Amino acid sequence: MRRREFTHSVAALAIATTLGLGFSTGAALAEGQIRIAEQYGISYLPLHVIRDQKLLEKHGEAAGIEITPEWAQLGGGAASNDALLSGSVDIVSAGIGPLLTIWDRTHGNADVKAIASLVQAPFYLVTNNPNVKTLADFTENDKIALPSVGVSVQARTLQIAAAKEFGQENFDRLDNLTVTLPHPDATQALISNSGAITAHFSSIPFQNRALETEGVHKVLDSYEVLGGPATSVAIYTTTAFREDNPLTYQAFVDALDEAATFIENNKEEAADIYLRVNNSQEDRDFILSILNDPQISFDPTPQRTEVYADFLHEVGALTNQAESWRDYFFDDLHAREGS
Repeated sequence: MRRREFTHSVAALAIATTLGLGFSTGAALAEGQIRIAEQYGISYLPLHVIRDQKLLEKHGEAAGIEITPEWAQLGGGAASNDALLSGSVDIVSAGIGPLLTIWDRTHGNADVKAIASLVQAPFYLVTNNPNVKTLADFTENDKIALPSVGVSVQARTLQIAAAKEFGQENFDRLDNLTVTLPHPDATQALISNSGAITAHFSSIPFQNRALETEGVHKVLDSYEVLGGPATSVAIYTTTAFREDNPLTYQAFVDALDEAATFIENNKEEAADIYLRVNNSQEDRDFILSILNDPQISFDPTPQRTEVYADFLHEVGALTNQAESWRDYFFDDLHAREGS
């Protein structure tokens, strides 16, 4: 991975702001303060590594500032977007669906964009209904849990799959079956077979655990829908935070970069960090098997995000049409061959 390219433009931004080259400095006193929101699961492992290894503090010290990070955990992309727009947090991590929604909504004002991809990982639509083998088998008696109805990357992927199955004009055919539920709660409801939900568009490690349960099977794989490996979660912020706090932003980018490298080279220790930060009772070998899955990558370069951007504009969910992924990612990654 060409990590020097990832940090180069951010460093330039920090220098330019320090020299007063036209960037806003209205929030300069906020340097060193950063509030970060994550969600549930292994997809957020780079943030767990940053937290556990105190990488923000490390890179802040190298930049000559003391950084005091605050961490929050939210249940879905809609909540993450609300928190960012309300000013409750500075940086959020959520699926490509929520990212594109907030990019479109803030275009020309807050100008929210992504910093980097957080993970490329397949996510599965799983069910405990033996009669459901394909999307066409779902009925009004089914309930499909996902993190945020209509907004989450799972919700948008379901719409793309429905458009392929039933025709573009019927992309939202299954939306009335979806309900908002955080992954841990949805997994428990599914494997308990309580009847509250019959399917869950999930993520790692929850889908892996669900599939170990008798009677639960996979209906859909996001990689199959999207045509290959794709970014499922991104990390993003407002243009104002990036420009007004260049040293803190740079420290975060450096910390994220180091965390991705750490995971790539230290899978066993990364598994321990996941268990430790989340106070998880999951089996260590189970977590390690997921981290060793060749389909999963924490490379910051975005992959196949344009599939979502093009689809959402075609069906009218986005007002603004992106010419490429570079429109909704900050220029830190623009030298990369993303998509």
